[in-house]
Amino acid sequence: MRSLVRRISFYVLTVWIAFTLDFFLPRLVPGDPAVAVMARFRDKTVDPAMLSALEIQFGISHAPLWQQYLQYINNLLHGNFGVSTSYFPLPVANIIVQRMPWTLGLGIVTIFISFLLGTLLGIINAWRRGSVLDSMISPVMMVVSAIPYFWIALISLYVFAFMLGWFPLTGGYDEDMLAGWNPDFILSILDHAILPAFTIILSSVAGWMLTMRNAMITTLSEDYVLMAKAKGLRNRRVMLMYAARNAILPNVTSFAIAIGFITGGQLLTETVFSYPGIGFAFVQAVGNKDYALMQGLFLIIILTVLTANLFADLLYTALDPRVRQERSA
Repeated sequence: MRSLVRRISFYVLTVWIAFTLDFFLPRLVPGDPAVAVMARFRDKTVDPAMLSALEIQFGISHAPLWQQYLQYINNLLHGNFGVSTSYFPLPVANIIVQRMPWTLGLGIVTIFISFLLGTLLGIINAWRRGSVLDSMISPVMMVVSAIPYFWIALISLYVFAFMLGWFPLTGGYDEDMLAGWNPDFILSILDHAILPAFTIILSSVAGWMLTMRNAMITTLSEDYVLMAKAKGLRNRRVMLMYAARNAILPNVTSFAIAIGFITGGQLLTETVFSYPGIGFAFVQAVGNKDYALMQGLFLIIILTVLTANLFADLLYTALDPRVRQERSA
């Protein structure tokens, strides 16, 4: 219990540091959202009345910094992330709610598929180390893991969407369709998600496979695996219940962390395919100098990553008795 309290206290402190950085970093940049909006007009003369009205709309305060900080923390605790200048007058919280399902839907499905496929391939290749299958798949996966993701995404987009026309080029659904829970709209979402999902799976399955294969090879030389073989147990039981069960621990931890990185880790994917998720919204916010939206998305990404790290820490403690013994000592 004492160890759990220490871990949670550490993460609470980290969240507070993230909140503080999120408050101060935009204020180190010259100007503010109101000035950035006024700069878009051709007439460079700033009307003080219009500027004051924009500051009121965007919640910009000229109070002392400590008062602004307290007000900022109070707003966050009440779920108020401010008003977006790019989507004015839409609040940032509404934008996050609208974009989050796209990122989570694509990310969770692709991570589960790539994790299961990569882990299974790693188990089989390690068990049949030196076979024809292992000598073919392992070098190919090493090459794939060394290719930058954006190259895979751009080549796939050019070949399968631009040249062959099998998939849409951009977006999350056909723009001429009305959003709703109907078969046509769902099919359009799936059609737009296939190519981004394929590139994510292709680029990430190699890492899962190689990690699992290396851990599995190390585990196969352990005494308890050799003892299980000496007892005459079936190969499938030895492979899954003795070797794979212990070798999968690093992959399980990485899987939990990967879930947390869904919100920020798909930035390249959503940018290349113009997919309407959190990452693409963040790129747009940076380009439009939408400080409130940048702050809100940054906080969501940080909180998701920290939550996933805490979950991975607790999960690893539950799966590995050695960790529990070390922390209780």
